[in-house]
Amino acid sequence: MKFEHLIEINDPLNPLIDTVTREQLWRGLVLRAEDPKLFVPHLDECTLGERNSETSSFTRRLRYGDLVIDDTVFLTPLQEVRFEVPAQGDIAQSRLTMRIEAPDEGRLLVRFCYDDGNPNADDDMGRMYEDFKKSAYQEADIDTVKIVRQLAADGKLDASYLN
Repeated sequence: MKFEHLIEINDPLNPLIDTVTREQLWRGLVLRAEDPKLFVPHLDECTLGERNSETSSFTRRLRYGDLVIDDTVFLTPLQEVRFEVPAQGDIAQSRLTMRIEAPDEGRLLVRFCYDDGNPNADDDMGRMYEDFKKSAYQEADIDTVKIVRQLAADGKLDASYLN
């Protein structure tokens, strides 16, 4: 199943939302990769592994109870964070990409792209399950943006705070 959606971060026509800079947004998305327990409440443990400066990547081991998932995170500075999960056990190869987009002056968006490694469902039950997964992904991404916004508002994504 492949699925993507956009979440608007900044809209110059909406004065009700605080502006987040591209740098703050980037730092927030990287923080989601490096410290996912801040963003995923049911995650029990995340262990960061090797960093590879040549590919701008690092490995992680995520533990959800008895389920353990190894993945690799690739960083393209100020542009995208990509999570790649190799096939392991009963888990198919999958990918999540969080890409920062700026279509117009003052507008900032994040495009979330999912590929769970499985073909699209061809029956009603399978499509219902896919719709459920899409909804869960979208809610998790909305929560990610809420947390990034709060961290930015608190000054915790400013360069001086992180260094």
